[in-house]
Amino acid sequence: MGVALALAERTRGRTAPNPNVGCVIARDGRVVGRGWTRDGGRPHAEAAALAEAGDAARGATAYVTLEPCAHESARGPACSNLLVAAGVARVVAAIGDPDPRTAGAGFARLEAAGLAVRTGVRADEARRSMAGFLTRRRLGRPQVTLKLATSLDGCIAMADGTSRWITGPRARAHAHLERSRHEAILVGRGTVEADTPALDVRLAGLESRAPRRVMLSATLGRDGSADGWTVIASPADIATLDGVDHILVEGGARTAAAFLAADLVDRLLLYRAPILIGAGKPAIGDIGIDLSATHGRWTATDARQLGSDRLEVYERARSD
Repeated sequence: MGVALALAERTRGRTAPNPNVGCVIARDGRVVGRGWTRDGGRPHAEAAALAEAGDAARGATAYVTLEPCAHESARGPACSNLLVAAGVARVVAAIGDPDPRTAGAGFARLEAAGLAVRTGVRADEARRSMAGFLTRRRLGRPQVTLKLATSLDGCIAMADGTSRWITGPRARAHAHLERSRHEAILVGRGTVEADTPALDVRLAGLESRAPRRVMLSATLGRDGSADGWTVIASPADIATLDGVDHILVEGGARTAAAFLAADLVDRLLLYRAPILIGAGKPAIGDIGIDLSATHGRWTATDARQLGSDRLEVYERARSD
């Protein structure tokens, strides 16, 4: 399952509206097929793994990060049917599919055909891997990641606006990798006018994976547009972005505050450089939080050193 989860990460941010799924087929202690959902959502991971396995899939075990789909599509057959037809003997899945067209029907079809089914293997990791797809299904909007690069005292720039560069090259490279894993990237109109950001991916081999550029502007979002930009009027409008299950919010203290105040941030990337600025520009503006209600809102999920900088990753704790 660990290999299947790793395979699923290859196209995170490239498969919407389908989930990014990984699949490994093993027989007699040997991997005979590997697959992951390809760009645009097809072929599905199971179909790709079965194609690689060929006749070796008969009697094998399929490890898949999401319940095999049960619905037929003009773009391809149901994966549960493909697994049955290939003669797979056992399916190990991480989580069920919330899509009502499958939602348990995939597992039921496999069991009805005599396949052994086990579920819940490394489920938390699978949910994190497919957070964009699951958030869209559960909340009707993309998963939102807020990226902040700050000094130790929480500033994103000098008082005069100078900010190039707060973090070092390894932290910036990691931030570009994160860009490649999102369908869209959002900044505020002030950032666009002040910095003219390219918001591209400057990593060798991943240049083509630059996300769609989105600008937050109450004025332009109602009355106009901007060349090369998708413009929205409010943070809630991210729900209207077609083909976007992961959105990265990068620019502007007011923009960061707007998303936090609306409780729309699901994941926080905090890059901290070992510098002190003092009277600089703060990372975020006022978000109207009651201090007594702040504890328990964020859960630390990762921390690592990136050269001289420190990355901390937090997820919003939600009950819905």
